Amino acid sequence: MKNPETPVFECETGNYHTFCPISCVAWLYQKIEDSFSLVVGTKTCGYFLQNALGVMIFAEPRYAMAELEEGDISAQLSDKEELERICLQIKRDRNPSVIIWIGTCTTEIIKMDLEGIAPKLEKQIGIPIVVARANGLDYAFTQGEDTVLAAMAHRCPEYNNCEANWRKRDNFRHTRIQTISKNEFYSHKNELTKNNLVLLGSLPSSVASQLNSELKRQSISVSGWLPSQRYDELPGLGEGIYVCGVNPFLSRTATTLMRRRKCQLVGAPFPIGPDGTRAWIEKICSVFNTKPEGLEERENQIWRNVEDYIKVINGKSISFMGDNLLEISIARFLIRRGMIVYEIGIPYMDRRYQAAELLLLRHTCVKMKTPLPRIVEKPDNYGQVQRMHELKPHLAITGMAHANPLEARNIDTKWSVEFTFAQIHGFGNVRDILELVTRPLRCRGGFTPGSRSLSKQATTG
Repeated sequence: MKNPETPVFECETGNYHTFCPISCVAWLYQKIEDSFSLVVGTKTCGYFLQNALGVMIFAEPRYAMAELEEGDISAQLSDKEELERICLQIKRDRNPSVIIWIGTCTTEIIKMDLEGIAPKLEKQIGIPIVVARANGLDYAFTQGEDTVLAAMAHRCPEYNNCEANWRKRDNFRHTRIQTISKNEFYSHKNELTKNNLVLLGSLPSSVASQLNSELKRQSISVSGWLPSQRYDELPGLGEGIYVCGVNPFLSRTATTLMRRRKCQLVGAPFPIGPDGTRAWIEKICSVFNTKPEGLEERENQIWRNVEDYIKVINGKSISFMGDNLLEISIARFLIRRGMIVYEIGIPYMDRRYQAAELLLLRHTCVKMKTPLPRIVEKPDNYGQVQRMHELKPHLAITGMAHANPLEARNIDTKWSVEFTFAQIHGFGNVRDILELVTRPLRCRGGFTPGSRSLSKQATTG
């Protein structure tokens, strides 16, 4: 058995084999309700979005394609004039509070100066334009959201209220020293600090509300989310503000907030699974000098509620091919409930941003007395398929392109993109994660959680 204290990191081809990152508009336009996303690319990008977002055909989505023709690519047409025409049409038809330009592979190849055009056009049309590059050459699937949020972080207002309140309270203490003690002053200062937490990540409103409530139970108030539901509700940022991510693919946003906006990052595991959610809350509480209450009992109760699912995965093996950067967190969660993880493929990993998650992974492996899985960054898919052919895991979490070849080799698969669009954060969504993981295993074994008779009939049949 390998030593759980020494994780093995490897890097293979350097190529991304992932879902296209421009698909981030699928969840961002729903989260930022008064926004409009404009994807600047070719017809291929348009076909991809039509297929990827086809489930919304009866809705009226707030995104569009600015399709590049031969004249655009050969620089025969003016980029600024064409984009101005499209943005004026968007303003006339939709009048959004912000327009988000999504750059694609083609805009990178022809060196289109989106950042140079946007400020000039923004003044002309009177609508903020945020430029984000989400091309598949440089970014993996979910990193499209990361580039959008990093660009939007520059548009957040400056937050000075906390510092002003401290100064006002400090003056009050000096002028009326007889009515307020030093301990009372610092206690009030700590209470002010507990309201200076901004959470990073695009989650459905119901899930965001659950996480807000969990922190409120620990006397910690969330001052805002990035992104917010409306553009004019972006959280205030600056010195004295603590930021904490809910997803492991937001390293660029976290770096921008620390370096450019002078925020302080709370390095916590991510709230995926009861174990991750508990560790996430405990880390935030430690930063704000608050003693967490009731988390251990809450976690244990959640595990008891999903024992029927846990019986399905206990002792089963799994491999991750790498697609959405959620692999480390999901693998840690599954190891905690008895699965054997052979390999974790991940397109890109910022070890500083995921340091707390990696540490929790190590602790989980020690607790479960299992070796740390092999972690492969930018995996070579051919080599991965060969390794899975030899190890024969019960399940593979993979991109859609490799599902059929693995199924042909008698390996059950689950699309990684499903975890991206599912609600998997917090205490209340554990059953959703286990439902995704166990569905292929249950289809093969004939077992339905909560129905032992069905399992018995399938076994005897």
